[in-house]
Amino acid sequence: MSKILLSIDIGSTKICAIIAEVSDEKSIKIIGSGITKAQGLRKGSITNIELASKSIKIAIADAKRVAGSDIKNAVVSISGAYTKSLRSNGIVNIPNKEISFTEIERVMRTALYNADMPNEYEVLHALPYNFKVDDQDYIEDPLGMNASRLEVETHIITTQKSNLNNLKKAVNGAGIDVDSIVLNGYASSIATINYDEKELGVAVIDMGGNTTNLIIHSGNSIRYNDFLGVGSNHITNDLSTALHTPLNVADKVKLTYGSLTKESNDLIELPIIGDTENTHEVSLEVVQNVIFARVEETLMILAQFIEKSGLKDNLGAGIVLTGGFSKMEGIRELAIATFGSIPVRIASPLDMDGLFDELRDPIYSTAIGLLKHEVSSFTPYEIDSNKKVRHSNETPSKDSHINFSPIPDIPIAVDEETETMVKLPSTNDKKNNEAGALNKFWNWATQLF
Repeated sequence: MSKILLSIDIGSTKICAIIAEVSDEKSIKIIGSGITKAQGLRKGSITNIELASKSIKIAIADAKRVAGSDIKNAVVSISGAYTKSLRSNGIVNIPNKEISFTEIERVMRTALYNADMPNEYEVLHALPYNFKVDDQDYIEDPLGMNASRLEVETHIITTQKSNLNNLKKAVNGAGIDVDSIVLNGYASSIATINYDEKELGVAVIDMGGNTTNLIIHSGNSIRYNDFLGVGSNHITNDLSTALHTPLNVADKVKLTYGSLTKESNDLIELPIIGDTENTHEVSLEVVQNVIFARVEETLMILAQFIEKSGLKDNLGAGIVLTGGFSKMEGIRELAIATFGSIPVRIASPLDMDGLFDELRDPIYSTAIGLLKHEVSSFTPYEIDSNKKVRHSNETPSKDSHINFSPIPDIPIAVDEETETMVKLPSTNDKKNNEAGALNKFWNWATQLF
């Protein structure tokens, strides 16, 4: 039985809604899409909930009209603008000497429990990048292995609670419930890179209108993410200032003459900002110098981010550029020179069935990645924004939107000898009959040994 999914990419300059049909085999067929100009957003974050809701509603209405669907739930992107990342470790004993999904859940929850997370922040993703079984490091998937101890190192991405709540309010205002929230750079990486690139190590840079997001995969797991509040619109602003011309004219100049490789001394005539009667001539050399300076500065900052990550030597598959900014002519060549001869490619979303042709463009990478994330195209294990443990081989429910059981809230304590979290009997357990209490005590006791 097929399911219907709705993804909403909420960017600084555009809102993109895509509706897709997902088969039992997890194949995705796009049946509708809607794109509109973003309002009420700045650098990917909500600044006016009412205006943002109107923009989201328009994009969704267009997608629904094409798809003929009235879906009420969605997976939504969030900007990396107010995110913080941290790393945490977890360790648990294996009572039955065989690692089941329960033990993997426990060790991931332990890592999350041990994380030094600020009070005003909420978890977006907890992504394990190194499982350790007894003394063996870098286990890709420990499920089913024999062991007495399981450890995990985890990359945790958090965002401000206020930012998360404002995003949900804006989407709810458009008549849609939020199923889950995914970091936009993470979604773009899912849409644009394959397994081999993840395994070899790859940096994915999503360059949008007002923001740029960096994700580094190494060993098939996310190891680093960062954010830069610069996008292609900053080129427009620079041109408007340098050429003393209105923003809309500067944007047309950027789209028409924007190139990092072509050189020209031709003159173009432009209106003067604030003056409706007069025009002036500007050399294309000035235009190209302004564009080159801004793009070079942006790439240099990104190169510094990669150096700061400590993972530059792990990028065996190089760097992938996606997003609307990445379409500028000559940006690949300048990126190769800036990043130190690391291989660079420009990426559009990987092929998909249905009405995909109109979405075969780098600007739609995030929206496509959101759909793929919901059908398990993510790291082998993950704790998502709902604090649900996800795994890449999970079986979705048969509902109109994919739903997964949350991790139960269980009382916990820390065993001082092993430094592991253990399950404690709850108050309700103590009120059960004697046989039930004995069984629960035995289950608790086995967690200690």
